[in-house]
Amino acid sequence: MRILGIDPGLQTTGFGVVDVDGHRLSYVASGTIRTTALDRGDLPGRLKLLFDGITEVAQRYQPDSSAVEIVFVNTNPQSTLLLGQARGAALAALVTSLLPVAEYTALQMKKAVAGHGRAGKDQIQAMVQRLLQLPGLPGPDAADALGIAITHAHVGAAMARIAEVTPLQRRQHAMYKGGRSY
Repeated sequence: MRILGIDPGLQTTGFGVVDVDGHRLSYVASGTIRTTALDRGDLPGRLKLLFDGITEVAQRYQPDSSAVEIVFVNTNPQSTLLLGQARGAALAALVTSLLPVAEYTALQMKKAVAGHGRAGKDQIQAMVQRLLQLPGLPGPDAADALGIAITHAHVGAAMARIAEVTPLQRRQHAMYKGGRSY
């Protein structure tokens, strides 16, 4: 199975593609989509660039599924709203590409990749490098996207089996600090 991971951001969106064969992970590609060349006030243009970039990545690498990081409220509400719009553009591109989409929090990704939820960017980069046997450290946004793909590779199959037995529904009591669970 091939998984496309997305770490959404309005200025820089990371993407990572991994192949999964049983418990074996193989690196396919990673990179970033940057909107910094466009005027900061051109929100529609920046969102279109993200949409087109993710659509192109999906067409080029032909993943079987995708995973996106869930965004939470930051200290600046305006930044949170803009980040949410970037995430929406990413989700729309994935759905338009007919990909199933899974969502994971940064906390879930950090636990799956580094073993604890307070891992720093440098720890995620190092663990992604080690897990995928990369010759060098991936960039921070690409590493987060690869981490999301790795999380889906580890968790996705188990969640699919649970969903077959009982439909997963969002419940208020299933929410926890720093993330959400379905």
